[in-house]
Amino acid sequence: MLPLMIDFASLLLSALLVGAMFCVWLVFNPARLDAAHYIFLQQNGIRTLHPIMPLLGGLTILMTAGAALLAREDKTRMSLLAAAAISFVISGLITRFQNQPINAIILGWNSAAPPERWTELRDAWWQWHCIRLGSGLTGLGLTIVAMLARKPPELSRVLLGALTRVVCLLI
Repeated sequence: MLPLMIDFASLLLSALLVGAMFCVWLVFNPARLDAAHYIFLQQNGIRTLHPIMPLLGGLTILMTAGAALLAREDKTRMSLLAAAAISFVISGLITRFQNQPINAIILGWNSAAPPERWTELRDAWWQWHCIRLGSGLTGLGLTIVAMLARKPPELSRVLLGALTRVVCLLI
């Protein structure tokens, strides 16, 4: 039962993490934003997401790596989950060493008086975000495939039990 709970946590956290990355991709696309709107949106996004996203990313990596360790008897699943964890680590490294330093600079900008070459940092941040999103999507995809690779009778029995417990808790 523990391996299934870890798998579930890994999948849930992966979906939340990559879903947030995807929303950033949708909302923060700088293509149609002037400097003032871009700076305002980016600063608010940084203040909102920075406190939770590193924690969510770290938990996702830990749960996915844990799921890989618990799946070591099934080499295919273990490999898929290990590759997913590596993809999430890559996303985390991009965040830490590319996006966050740019975020720190953007937090100091004044939206009423943007720096002269603001578009260069904007474009660099966007490029790194798109690469980070690609890595995150890869990790999520691999996690989903690993979950689907579970034995169907075991998975359906346990999912039905979990669903029953959730319904009982809600009632």
